[in-house]
Amino acid sequence: MAARTARHNASAIRRGLTCQLCSTARAAMKRPKTGQPCCRDCFYFAFEEEVHNTIVDNKLFNRGDRVAIGASGGKDSTVLAHVLTLLNKRHDYGLDLFLLSVDEGIAGYRDDSLETVKRNEQQYQIPLRIVSYKELYQWSMDEIVSQIGLKSNCTFCGVFRRQALDRGATLERATKVVTGHNADDIAETVLLNILRGDFSRLTRCTAITTGSEGVLPRCKPFKYAYEKEIVLYAHFKKLDYFSTECTYSPNAYRGFARTFIKDLESVRPQAILDIIRSGEELRYAQSAKDNMPTVGTCTRCGYMSSQELCKACLLLEGLNKGMPKLGLTRSKNTNSVALQREDWKATDTSQPDGQGAPSLTRATAAPDW
Repeated sequence: MAARTARHNASAIRRGLTCQLCSTARAAMKRPKTGQPCCRDCFYFAFEEEVHNTIVDNKLFNRGDRVAIGASGGKDSTVLAHVLTLLNKRHDYGLDLFLLSVDEGIAGYRDDSLETVKRNEQQYQIPLRIVSYKELYQWSMDEIVSQIGLKSNCTFCGVFRRQALDRGATLERATKVVTGHNADDIAETVLLNILRGDFSRLTRCTAITTGSEGVLPRCKPFKYAYEKEIVLYAHFKKLDYFSTECTYSPNAYRGFARTFIKDLESVRPQAILDIIRSGEELRYAQSAKDNMPTVGTCTRCGYMSSQELCKACLLLEGLNKGMPKLGLTRSKNTNSVALQREDWKATDTSQPDGQGAPSLTRATAAPDW
């Protein structure tokens, strides 16, 4: 994608345009977000200061915050680590930064990308903490896919990854978590939630900070940064990042929304921000708000949840029982009803001729975090 974006901007160079920001240097690119021809130095500074303004305007940090940077080794998290490290020095934020990576256990993908993160640790001189699915859940993603197949694997990975980031940050006594979600990602999420009719998530998916009601807020400094500009920044700065797509992601439902967003952007780049603004301005009737779930805590692991068991514990229960699809239903009473039904089936011996369901012992529940 970096090479394709660079070729797209080569026309600005060939035409010999002057940078519109400094009016002296020759343009090296045409900004995807604004269409302005600009030189590299002006692009770097404009990109960095736009992120700074997002941080300041939304009061994302307080001096003394210990901030976990969600690091996957990809372009978004690598640029985020680079820019936050730079802005922390330039504007004296007073933040204690460290990298936090999640090893999902995907052979040939995550093990390679983690090597990139380890190099980033040395390049930016900030500590690194790695937590793994195997450590937290006793399952690797490869093992989960062998049970569930390729259709719903992203559901498991998304739920486990979000919780793993929070667990790792808590272990390191972080006060904030930042992720590299960019404007394209957020616009895609708005569309996905509309397509799914998930109005509960639609009300909060455009928030720049989530989880503020808990002890560990999660922030998105790249909320208004275009993916193409992140790619350009990483490409021209020659940052060390991992660009291979996840082995299991081609089947993800999100891919359809991503393609649609890219088509819109090619016609009208402003469409990405317009979708985000539309999500921000959505308002709901009080009757709709009254029917939205309230956030509580999981009775098993203590993680935030709108039901008796959080989604991670429910998915783990299904995996440990040999019924991985148990936690994929969206029924409101899934937690109590489904688990009671499966427990009953597991111990029922009332069928004639010994045809009852085989006895299943309850496997190890979610670890004690």
